Amino acid sequence: MANELSNLAPPAGSVRRRMRVGRGEGSGKGKTAGRGQKGQRARGTVRRGFEGGQMPLARRLPKRGFNNIFAKQYTEVRLDRIAGRFEAGEVVDAEALKARGVISKICRDGVKVLGNGDVSHALTIRAAKFTRSAAEKIVAAGGVAEEV
Repeated sequence: MANELSNLAPPAGSVRRRMRVGRGEGSGKGKTAGRGQKGQRARGTVRRGFEGGQMPLARRLPKRGFNNIFAKQYTEVRLDRIAGRFEAGEVVDAEALKARGVISKICRDGVKVLGNGDVSHALTIRAAKFTRSAAEKIVAAGGVAEEV
């Protein structure tokens, strides 16, 4: 029989019925329903990470560092990688960089162009930020560095 959506079924033995606990002694999981005799875990639950009143591991270990939630996140791209992929007179922005495979993703705050390498032809580059050396090299080659 051909594989069709109407004939699909999981392999034999791969799907088991769930155990219905607390449904009588004949079920095999009656009476205490697999929780054992008395105790905290038989009567209720304990929260994740609870160690019986002992100081939890998460509080025993020292805390290090600082996470600045206001920090800017840029996708950094070097000038020589841009110059190698684009012809003279082209407009280069974040979407164009991603389309040509220069960058894999665009971070939250956009693209920052770094001044590594040289650019030999005029390009119009639109980015969120430029380093001073990158902007100078773009202008020196006859291009435009636009901050978006």
